[in-house]
Amino acid sequence: MELLTDPAAWAGLLTLVVLEIVLGIDNLIFIAILAEKLPPHQRDRARVIGLSLALVMRLGLLSVVSWLVTLTQPLFALGPLSFSGRDLILLLGGLFLLFKATSELHERLEGVEHRASANPAYAGFGLVVAQIVVLDAVFSLDAVITAVGMVNDLPVMMAAVVISIGVMLLAAKPLTRFVNAHPTVVVLCLSFLLMIGLTLVAEGFGFHLPKGYLYAAIGFSIGIEMLNQLARRNQARQQALRPLRERTAESVLRLLGGGRRLQAMDSQPDAQAALADAPAFAPEERRMVSGVLSLAERSVRSIMTPRADVSWVDLEEAPDAVRERLLGSPHSLLPVCRGSLDAVVGVGRATELLAVLVAQGRIAQEGDHLRTPIHLPESAGVTHAIDVLRQAKGQLVLVNDEYGTLTGLLTPFDVLEAIAGEFPDEDESAEIEALPDGGWRVAGTADIHQVQRLLETDGLVSEDDSHTSVAGYVLAQLGRMPAVGEAVLHDGWQLQVVAVDGKRILTVQIHPAPAGGEPAVPVQA
Repeated sequence: MELLTDPAAWAGLLTLVVLEIVLGIDNLIFIAILAEKLPPHQRDRARVIGLSLALVMRLGLLSVVSWLVTLTQPLFALGPLSFSGRDLILLLGGLFLLFKATSELHERLEGVEHRASANPAYAGFGLVVAQIVVLDAVFSLDAVITAVGMVNDLPVMMAAVVISIGVMLLAAKPLTRFVNAHPTVVVLCLSFLLMIGLTLVAEGFGFHLPKGYLYAAIGFSIGIEMLNQLARRNQARQQALRPLRERTAESVLRLLGGGRRLQAMDSQPDAQAALADAPAFAPEERRMVSGVLSLAERSVRSIMTPRADVSWVDLEEAPDAVRERLLGSPHSLLPVCRGSLDAVVGVGRATELLAVLVAQGRIAQEGDHLRTPIHLPESAGVTHAIDVLRQAKGQLVLVNDEYGTLTGLLTPFDVLEAIAGEFPDEDESAEIEALPDGGWRVAGTADIHQVQRLLETDGLVSEDDSHTSVAGYVLAQLGRMPAVGEAVLHDGWQLQVVAVDGKRILTVQIHPAPAGGEPAVPVQA
């Protein structure tokens, strides 16, 4: 009863409980790391047994305080160094802790624990408990000696040990769960154990290291790791705000490998190292995968054949002119119009139209040779357009703007080109041509998505679909029709206009940007 009414005893109890918990953190960390090696159903039992053994050891040591004091008496000496029983225990425990923490750290840095297996190999329960017992003996000795040095009353010491072990039992499972969920925390804890092992070895040799320095370093490291975890959580929260499709596409492309690494291979002195670092997928494969992943985000306007490139049949032309147009067209399906593209009367197959023209001398506005045209708005998504094309059974689809004006047409071939790149017709030249100096000559009508994938960059494609071609991008950047020779810069590339016809950009050359970061020809205001 005297102890219960003594304020000094309560103050000593509170202080000792705090110190015992602090001194037991390293023990708790080690138990958490070892328990991870057991099957899930045995981990809780290992934690409870480990801490229960620590409680038994500490209470047992407190009950033989008189024997504990004798452990500080020198047993033998080596030169200027003398060793007591306590020194030997600390020395052996420190060496064991250094060995165990180093081996665990090596496994994690080498990625051994991350190897997938249908039947993962776990450590034996007895082996893990034996390791916990060894470390419990070392940590208990340190904690009990601290208790003996601070408090004179044995009941107060035992109460402090019981309370501290109870707190650690409650904290063991949450701590283990947190450590297992954060790999960087595991590495940090193992680093703490290395520091503690080194401290124990130093004390075993008689060099006293103030614990305040050790715990200050641990506390500072924990504070930095907390900021790191907070930054990661905020970053994950920001990433979660982005569409899942966009994040998935980026992840897949990142797994396929980046093109900038391939460009950097020429500058690497070790060719073998460069080849080893090269992605497993060729640039063409990455571009096709990128084309597939971005297809659902594109509109029909971005992949259609524009109105200026549409081949069509005018019923108001002379029969001979219509015949020449049909014979010279490389396309099998053509819009049939009266006077202009805005007056479409149907869609016909070139061979059938030519047969009707030969047989009747003209192409009638009605008949089985004309199919009812299918229309789509230019703002429609490509995935919806694919469904329409599938139901059209090979027929082309006419694309109109919001005012009903025909702006282009769409075929399955246009969808294929959006994925795999351009396939020029017999009467066309390639829109993207490689130059001997490593650059590209690009037609103004070239698909900006294809060019962005070719350069393996970002930012060329308009987020609001305001432009769909290279010419549209240059016009958007300059805000006016450029003169021949003018250029714009983007992400280390220079896009230089080399041909215009007064109202549209015909050709652009793309090269790495010159040194200094300025266009080859200054852009006029």
